[in-house]
Amino acid sequence: MLLAMAAITSCNKFLEEEPSGSLGLAHYYKTPEQVSAAVNGTYDGLATPFIVNIGVSVSPVYSLEYITGYSRRPRPSGFEDDQFLRLDRLDNANSRLQGWWNATYYPVENCNSVIEHVSVTTLVDEVTKQRYLGQAYFLRAWYYFQAVRLFGDVPLKLTTTKDINDVRIRRSSKEAVYDQIVKDLTAAENAGLPWTDPSGHVSLGAVKSLLAKVYITMAGYPLQKGAPYYQKAYDKAMEVIGSHQFSLFEQYSDLRNASVQNTREHIFMLQRHPTVAVSNIHGAYLPYPGQPVSIQPAYGGAMAPAQAFYDSYADNDGRKQEQAFFYTKYPRYGNPADMIFFPAPYIFKFWDAEAEKTGRSGANFPLIRYADVLLLCAEAKSNLDGGVTSDAAAIDAYYAVRHRAFPAEAKPVTLTTDDILKERYWELCFEFQSWYDMLRTRKAFDVEHGVMTSLIGYKAPNHLRAFAEADLQFPLPLAEVQKNPDLAL
Repeated sequence: MLLAMAAITSCNKFLEEEPSGSLGLAHYYKTPEQVSAAVNGTYDGLATPFIVNIGVSVSPVYSLEYITGYSRRPRPSGFEDDQFLRLDRLDNANSRLQGWWNATYYPVENCNSVIEHVSVTTLVDEVTKQRYLGQAYFLRAWYYFQAVRLFGDVPLKLTTTKDINDVRIRRSSKEAVYDQIVKDLTAAENAGLPWTDPSGHVSLGAVKSLLAKVYITMAGYPLQKGAPYYQKAYDKAMEVIGSHQFSLFEQYSDLRNASVQNTREHIFMLQRHPTVAVSNIHGAYLPYPGQPVSIQPAYGGAMAPAQAFYDSYADNDGRKQEQAFFYTKYPRYGNPADMIFFPAPYIFKFWDAEAEKTGRSGANFPLIRYADVLLLCAEAKSNLDGGVTSDAAAIDAYYAVRHRAFPAEAKPVTLTTDDILKERYWELCFEFQSWYDMLRTRKAFDVEHGVMTSLIGYKAPNHLRAFAEADLQFPLPLAEVQKNPDLAL
């Protein structure tokens, strides 16, 4: 947990600032510019799970989709990914686990540093100071929310590292971690942040949306706080909806339209830039073996939909239409008259038209979408009403998402929780949300039969075996336990 501030975190101005690198704290927080750069450095951890260290599209983030059983990896990569893809024995030496750990504790250290130093600075005015702190509190909550869902009990470190003893700490209970997450998000909610921020910084909309996601998770597994927290989730989602600051795009193509990033449906995004913070998503999702549909087609094959998941969409679902969320053919790069057909569907949801021509993607990646909040609102209310709801606001929220996919479908009179959960799988596919939904609901989408089922005992089409209780929490990385034996206590 060493300080690793970096300001390369957005395709906007704050992405273009010089990173602070390894400057010690004694040399930092001396000017307003350094304070700003330190705050921007807290965003760096958002990109950590997406980092690709070798040119075959290997990174920790894909594990969240592999483990669901709804995806496949066309390009072979080895046993570490196979442990997730096949639901094989998950080895605590698996480097994907270390990647997720690093994606929490390095950025948490940055957040702790900003909170500690900005709280006492006189270099910026009070309004700016509070907004800086609000961003740091939000991001610390984000990183801990990530860790507690994946690893369960984790160390809750809220101060900067002064010496080696500061990192030899025991794990805190899941409940204590969630309590701190809510405390941090409440502080961020009261920090004077704007409802939206076109630069990609944390906004009030992002804070309230994340709070809604935290509350609905606390209502479900593993804490099982039930109705009071479903109510909190519903209320917070309704605040986002009632702000009238967000709306769904009319066309699915706008989800990947660079001109509308950080606006409307995109509440919070991972900021990317084609030169200083390149995204690997476009290249990673290209067909494999390489097909000549983009200028650099050689590094694709990281992920594609499992055939059974693709087939679970109705044929008239707008999301299944060619070049909506998926594609099965594409014109040859440089010769559009020559159509290339694929043997199986691939993901088109994050296609970057500029990267098709340049090989360098600067496309942002969605972290919180308004569609997610709408479906969460409906789900929370359905759970409050015993699994079936006729609440008008909940139905309107669900129908807004459903109507975009099925324009001719009438608005339902009632909704079941299972209806809403299935819609989440179809709408939020490959945005690294589904595994978290499975964990908090303990349900899985049986794609071969089109029904929701108990997660424990469900065998996904690509898995070697059915899910068991032991699969619901990642083991702590071996290297971390070796460095800090207190983690095993």
